[in-house]
Amino acid sequence: MNDPVNLNKVRKAREKAAKEKRAQENRAKFGQSKAARSLEKSRSSKLKKLTDGHRLQDPGKDG
Repeated sequence: MNDPVNLNKVRKAREKAAKEKRAQENRAKFGQSKAARSLEKSRSSKLKKLTDGHRLQDPGKDG
């Protein structure tokens, strides 16, 4: 005869595995390293400075 199985443990283990899988997917989808974030921030600020330097007039002033 087989050993008795605790269904609560099976259910909880299955839910835990599903949560871990979803967390892993979210880390891959949304996660960035600190170096990647700082690089993106510096590139963004450099591009903003470059485009602001090429403006014909200030957006806050009247023509």
